[in-house]
Amino acid sequence: MGRHFVGADRGGSGVRGRRPVRVVVYAGCGVLLLAGCASMPDSGGLSGVESTPRQDSQVRVYAMPPHPGASAAEIVQGFLEALTSDDAKYETAGKYLTDSARKTWDPYRSTTVLAGAPEPVGMPSGTKDGSRDVLFRLSGSKVATVDDRHAYGPDSGSYSGSVHLTRLKSNKQWRIDGLPQGVVMGTSDFQRNYMSVNKYFYASNGTSGTGRPLGTVADPVYVRAQVDPMTQIVRALLKGPTSWLDPVVRSSFPSGTELKNKDVSLSPDDRNSVTVPLNAKADRVGSSQCRQMAAQLLLTLRDLTPTGVDEVELQRSNGTQLCVLTKVRAESVASHGTGEHPEYQYFIDHDQRLVRMPGGNRDKKPEPVPGALGEGGKKLRAAAVSRDEGSAAGVSADGRNLYVGSLVSGGSLGEPVLRSQGKTAGDRLTTPSWDARGDLWVADRDPKNPRLLLLQQGAGEPIVVQAPELDGRVEAVRVASDGVRVALIVEKDGKSSLQIGRIERSKPGEPRGASVFELRSVAPQLEEVTAMSWAGDSRLVVVGSEKGGVQQMRYVQVDGSTPLGTSPSALANVKEIAASEDEQLPLVAHSETDGIVRLSAGEQWQKLVQDGTAPVYPG
Repeated sequence: MGRHFVGADRGGSGVRGRRPVRVVVYAGCGVLLLAGCASMPDSGGLSGVESTPRQDSQVRVYAMPPHPGASAAEIVQGFLEALTSDDAKYETAGKYLTDSARKTWDPYRSTTVLAGAPEPVGMPSGTKDGSRDVLFRLSGSKVATVDDRHAYGPDSGSYSGSVHLTRLKSNKQWRIDGLPQGVVMGTSDFQRNYMSVNKYFYASNGTSGTGRPLGTVADPVYVRAQVDPMTQIVRALLKGPTSWLDPVVRSSFPSGTELKNKDVSLSPDDRNSVTVPLNAKADRVGSSQCRQMAAQLLLTLRDLTPTGVDEVELQRSNGTQLCVLTKVRAESVASHGTGEHPEYQYFIDHDQRLVRMPGGNRDKKPEPVPGALGEGGKKLRAAAVSRDEGSAAGVSADGRNLYVGSLVSGGSLGEPVLRSQGKTAGDRLTTPSWDARGDLWVADRDPKNPRLLLLQQGAGEPIVVQAPELDGRVEAVRVASDGVRVALIVEKDGKSSLQIGRIERSKPGEPRGASVFELRSVAPQLEEVTAMSWAGDSRLVVVGSEKGGVQQMRYVQVDGSTPLGTSPSALANVKEIAASEDEQLPLVAHSETDGIVRLSAGEQWQKLVQDGTAPVYPG
């Protein structure tokens, strides 16, 4: 009964009597530890399946089959524990089921994540003495669901499921003959079992033949960490994007492309190259399309191993080579993020000018940017710098006017490109944001006419962005470098939330514009979100507080999950935060206490200047 643990044993002792058998092996050491087997009642209360504390990457957990004469309660307990093991095909979990239940149960349909392990409680039996059938109710508090395309979605409310058992006539053993589809487990087991990986697709509006690499979009999914994750993620990539992202991205793989057969297992060879055998659907693709396919694979596989993957070879169904692409050559085919390394960090100084500092030089003092936004007399309270660092937009000190100017010495500013009619500074313009196409986004917070606006190339008549699901007033806007996702801080009834929306552009031949669809909250536990910034291909850094809590800073994924790893170190009274989608670059923040500060990897916050506000990276 129970599970083998390869790595470390679990803490806690919530099961009545002795605990189920667990075998603990430390990888590479050969140490083997055994725990006793529990004796449990067939009905009545049953202790929950203890959730495994998060372990390191060496931990492996193997399921144990049911032992002869196991009680109904032991069968339920063993089955739930088998769901959290590293059994690749859930074969051991299937041994707790009747033959008919095994044929109809689909463990891959979904994964339900609960705050704690599911709690089984025995219910009154359908027979007088309970000798032939037993029912257990499973309950818990839902945290998230991972669907059949591996997409994570935050969830809430109560979970309820039922497990029915029958005593087999052939051998008098208890087995499960009715159960929910999919698998269910507690949060800590989920964190140990699963890992988040970015699949990469091409933005639908990206075109080839321009001489520029195709823009890619990260599509985060969860795969089982110890069950051949490389093969899992490649299969997920071939299946296509998650449903939320599907309308705005495309895959280079022909429809129906799969790995050559179900037994394929992918891993790098001694040259750090991965060979991917495909089925006949991909046999006739041309060399250009094949390189695009290989680039998607290289980007998707780059973080799965400590050294990444240096080369991908695609094979036809007959085993002949389709194409080969190296990591270096992939950069000319596809780009993630901006494709460029920001040269400077920017903020507003004590004279309310836009200034900049070299990203990697702490000794250099900030200098006004070239052009009217740095050298002119306009006082600013916020700014945004284009992704090529050739232009900038600035919001006037009173929040009423938006200016756009080039970052060229001597350049003039001209008239505002946008004016707000809000009566107070807090009811006027937000900090603007540039997208990957060179368009400028900003929100007007005028209570009489709140709008999300887009200025093509930072000029012309502002376009009202349609957002049919927006419920509240936009307080902050940040567009991802891929140009198909936008992060918004939305305020309603005194509460502010972080929401991610999908940007859909007008079709060719239609007036140029954009809409935002399927807004979803990605930090629902935070009741007050005060600042945020993109901090990676699928990650944001957010500043906010839970109900009744103090201000905190954390990373969140665009799917609403919390990435593994440490949060940024604490910083008091943060008003604004800036991060680059190049995760190697430091965070920059404005603290009311310390001014403009910077946090590099592995270090503490360092003060840059005392007097300054509104830090930004290009974008």
